Amino acid sequence: MNACALFFKMSATFLLLLFFSITVSAQTSAPQKKLDSLLAVNQKNQKTDSTKIKVLTEVYRQYMRMRNVEKAEEYLDKTIQLSHEKKLKKFSAMAYYRRALMYHGRSNYQKAEENYLNAVSEFSSIGNLDMVAGTYLNLGALYSTIPDYVKSLEVNQKAITIYEKMGNEVDMASCYTNISTIYQRLGDQSQALVYMKMALKVFSKEGENSRGVAVVYGLMGNNYFEASSHELMQMNVLPGQKIKLALEYYNKSLKVAEAINDVGIIATAKRDLAELYSSIGQKDAALKSYQKSIELSKNGDDKEAYASTLYALGNFYQRENDFENAISLLGSSLKIAEENKFLEIEKDASLGLSTVYEKQKDYNKSLAYYRQYIKVRDQIFNEDKEKEITRRKMQLDFNVKERDYLLKQKLTEAELKRQQQELILKRQQLALSDKEKALDLLTFQKAKADLDIQRLAQKGKFAKAKYQAQLTASVKDKQISKQNQQIKFDERIKIFLSIATFLILIIAVVIFLNQRKTTRLNKIISNQKKELEQLSKVKDRIFSVVSHDMRTPVNSLISFMQLLEGGNIEQEKLNRYASSLKNNLTYTSTMMENLLNWAASQMQGFNPYLESLDMEYLTGEVIHSLQDSADRKEISIKNLIAFQTYCKADENMLSLVIRNLVSNAIKFTPGGGSIEISSVDLGNQQEIKISDTGVGLNPVQLSHFNKAGYLGAGVSTLGTNKEKGTGLGLLLCRTFVGLMDGNINVSNNPAGGSCFTITLKK
Repeated sequence: MNACALFFKMSATFLLLLFFSITVSAQTSAPQKKLDSLLAVNQKNQKTDSTKIKVLTEVYRQYMRMRNVEKAEEYLDKTIQLSHEKKLKKFSAMAYYRRALMYHGRSNYQKAEENYLNAVSEFSSIGNLDMVAGTYLNLGALYSTIPDYVKSLEVNQKAITIYEKMGNEVDMASCYTNISTIYQRLGDQSQALVYMKMALKVFSKEGENSRGVAVVYGLMGNNYFEASSHELMQMNVLPGQKIKLALEYYNKSLKVAEAINDVGIIATAKRDLAELYSSIGQKDAALKSYQKSIELSKNGDDKEAYASTLYALGNFYQRENDFENAISLLGSSLKIAEENKFLEIEKDASLGLSTVYEKQKDYNKSLAYYRQYIKVRDQIFNEDKEKEITRRKMQLDFNVKERDYLLKQKLTEAELKRQQQELILKRQQLALSDKEKALDLLTFQKAKADLDIQRLAQKGKFAKAKYQAQLTASVKDKQISKQNQQIKFDERIKIFLSIATFLILIIAVVIFLNQRKTTRLNKIISNQKKELEQLSKVKDRIFSVVSHDMRTPVNSLISFMQLLEGGNIEQEKLNRYASSLKNNLTYTSTMMENLLNWAASQMQGFNPYLESLDMEYLTGEVIHSLQDSADRKEISIKNLIAFQTYCKADENMLSLVIRNLVSNAIKFTPGGGSIEISSVDLGNQQEIKISDTGVGLNPVQLSHFNKAGYLGAGVSTLGTNKEKGTGLGLLLCRTFVGLMDGNINVSNNPAGGSCFTITLKK
């Protein structure tokens, strides 16, 4: 809906009277009683005077209110006939005008146009210029609806001429505004802006804070916002200034509307601002403006504006995939449109709901709303087709009348010409005599001689002019040849400059690509440097671990051998020393195994063989090998992996990873704790979780392990029973999972302890 239709009285009561009278005609409160009373008065009054005409006027108006077109026509004809007889054209003029309104409201544009034109003729004959101008404005609305914008502009211009003579600047400014909206629909934004500025100049005389000023500012904002790049250039506006100017005029309109507390204009300005903010990606500002516009227009009389704003915000939510709010708002907009026959809004809201439900994959509802969209669209198309047929019929009737007129003109002109020829012939017959014939012959011969002399003189002049023309043409040919050579030279220069520019661009692109490549290589080198530094730290730590931790078990083994050689050791001490030595050697064996495996992986000595593995069986084997360690600390290990759960992995690598993680869980879980191994099916992937109720990892350790470039540093901590570790277990797990094209991360267990998650392909 354009802003003019929202805010303006089109002229002193006339265009609004159109819609008001149509609405009133639908209300039939106690109609029959009033009609019976009027008919009784008409029956009693047998005099043919002005009183009779007034009664007939009230009768046909009552029939109009009751929508009885046939009876209304009967009494309209009686009113017009009696008015003409008594030469009281003010009644017949108003009868024509009201009959036009009746047919206009029923979309019978042909009869409406005919009666509007009769009303103009009658009002003109009695000098009622105010009503003439108002009728022209109604005709403008009719032509705009058909649409026939040329005729609409014509009658609006006629209304302006009358208002100008009357000195009625305010209604004249309203005409300027109406014409500007017509030019907008015709796509001539530049001409529309001219009429807007003319209207603004008039309205500004009432003061900056006036309703007319607020409306024109809003229309100017629309003009800039909806203009194409070509139209902006015609208005001497750069495309980059489009949003700035539209925002400026929308804010001006809003400021004036707030100053005069006009809720309707404020709501429209907020909606226009929301559309602008949405187009430039300022979603928060757009949302606030939409919500404010809805809040203001909710309790207003303009249901179409309210429904349009609900649709606009619903469509905004639909684009943002906020389906709940989108469905609510679009549904409300559709309901109002259906109740009030707003076909365009009903069509848009139906399509919007169909799109939302399609995104939600609710195809039944999406199809239902799409069917409603198609139905309303076809209805709109049929109405537009009827309007076009009416417009063409009106144009055809006009052309027929015009042809009849031209035919009569031709017949009249032919008759006059024939009569003139007869008169000339009679005059010649009366004027000529035998003597005059002889004189005429001599005169003719003399005139012929004079013509021969003039012909010879003209021939000489023609030859001279021809020679001069040839000379001039030769000079011009030389000039043209020179200009063509200059044009060719300019074209060669342009081609050379174009090639040079293209080569410069290619060189610039090559330089840019080389610089980007160099930057990328530098980044790779920097990352490799950091990785080498971290690997160096790991290597140093490994040497430190080996140099320190290997010494103790070896020395213990030497001491034990010396005791055995001496033979002087009790059996109890022997058992205790043997147990201690076994623990040390077990730790050393685990450390060496992890160390060798890690070293092999770093030297690319491990090429994983990926196959489909039964996770339940493999995990059971690992648990069985570690059951003694768990039993010593009274820790329960639960294998919750379902039977025949498969994933793609290297059997040895995955066994080592799970064994290290379960061993760590036993190490850091106090006596009486529990360890659970479970799996989750993720479609194309399988997730393995190893969780315990131990001491867990601190936030720094969690962040360090989950970091993308984690290499570890070989740092080992003692277990809950002072168990030693190698410091390489987690590093080895991370490396092997990566070789198997998987992923591993750790998080805190809600029940306490840690939860390691391994993700592998199926």
